[in-house]
Amino acid sequence: MGSIAKIHEMLVSKQVSCTELTKSYLEEIEKSNGELNAYVNVTPDTALETAKTVDEKIAKGKEIGMLEGVPMTLKDNLSTKDIETTCCSKILKGYKPIYNATVWENLSAQNAVMLGKTNMDEFAMGSSCETSCFGGAMNPFNTKYVSGGSSGGVASAVGANIAAYGLGSDTGGSIRQPASFCGIVGLKPTYGSVSRYGLIAYASSLDQIGPITKSVEDASIVFDAISQYDEKDSTSKGNVGGATYGKLNNDIKGMKIGIAREYLDGIRDDVKEAVLNAAKVYESLGAEIVYFDMPALKFALPVYYIIACAEASSNLGRYDGIRFGYKTPHYNGTHDMICRTRSEGFGEEVKRRILLGTYVLSAGYYDAYYKKAQNLRGTIVKAFTDAFEHCDVILAPTVPMTAFEAGHAVSDPIETYLTDICTVPVNIAGLPGVSVPCGFNANGMPIGMQLIGKSFGEAEILNAAFKYQQAVGENFKDTKWGVKL
Repeated sequence: MGSIAKIHEMLVSKQVSCTELTKSYLEEIEKSNGELNAYVNVTPDTALETAKTVDEKIAKGKEIGMLEGVPMTLKDNLSTKDIETTCCSKILKGYKPIYNATVWENLSAQNAVMLGKTNMDEFAMGSSCETSCFGGAMNPFNTKYVSGGSSGGVASAVGANIAAYGLGSDTGGSIRQPASFCGIVGLKPTYGSVSRYGLIAYASSLDQIGPITKSVEDASIVFDAISQYDEKDSTSKGNVGGATYGKLNNDIKGMKIGIAREYLDGIRDDVKEAVLNAAKVYESLGAEIVYFDMPALKFALPVYYIIACAEASSNLGRYDGIRFGYKTPHYNGTHDMICRTRSEGFGEEVKRRILLGTYVLSAGYYDAYYKKAQNLRGTIVKAFTDAFEHCDVILAPTVPMTAFEAGHAVSDPIETYLTDICTVPVNIAGLPGVSVPCGFNANGMPIGMQLIGKSFGEAEILNAAFKYQQAVGENFKDTKWGVKL
């Protein structure tokens, strides 16, 4: 039973009131967050108000939904009306949106209890959560290690049991990579299945909101709740593939699980061994493992960084000190004010990516870089289409390594960029991918594998992930933190 189903049962059977449960989570956040730095804004008033509503509903004998009264968290780039939303950047300090992101609107309508907003890499640019203006969130398995990025705060909070689940955003692996580092489950849905309205954009053609949870069952429940068509998002299609929760535990005998050899190149030995052991588990369940070549994968990382930085350059042009957020106190004229505001407000990594994006879009370089990257994007999309003619889902490592120590990203930024090498192809092609824990390294740090599906094939990959978790048992190590249910 996942955390959400367990909490739901406890609330319905009146083993605990929603207010008592919420207070226990808030108390644990107060005790643990100083070391974890998972939360950047705790919202006790909002949480307790919702908890009271749920308790009143239960007292009247009314039925409650699966997510009602379940304490959760949101990444700090999801707009929450009248609650500060900063993207963990100095330039948005004090910004309180006047509207809610659609995903939060949906969950709020279901009386989800929001405990607060969680830490992230500044504007979702990073792989360790260390580019945050609040400092990085730490890994619940070992606080000397990073939680991953950019949704590191959500992963840290869920991994440490100080949120039952959370919503993050995934532009090039920002849900799956921290989920892998923190030994939990992260689902990056198909592009368009979850509304992006109210998600503060990094790269609009790559960004996607998704759940970070303790189990595959929980990920399925949350995905079904947030994957609704939204007319406010022109790319929204809703859950075309249908609800996933009722399709968990379907037999996978005869399923063809593909492994692209390129995904195993340059992977650390312990990660490779764990993923291949997972393949053996699938064989024992009656699935067929199919190896194939996918040479287009070698283009994924450069294509991703060119497209993502180009879109970031455009999206972040709105932060000028005039309309909202930080404004430099000393300036001489409008032009100087904008230059100073952006120079002082943005962190180093964000400025680096804006510069790179502006460069690849500039006259003389557009054809050489941006146009070529878009053409290669089509090549990668076709490579996945061809691959799915031979297999039902693709199995791959989530990250080539396990979590690294804090400060490593600064000392070796190139290797840090390479942590995205297994995750970015999914975003480029707009496909769904789910990261699931599949073991531990010699230091006890989690290893993750990902299952990649066809467009709107969330039900298939979640079912395959669920069958794996069932087969190996959900007896993965737990952390010392958090509320014990």
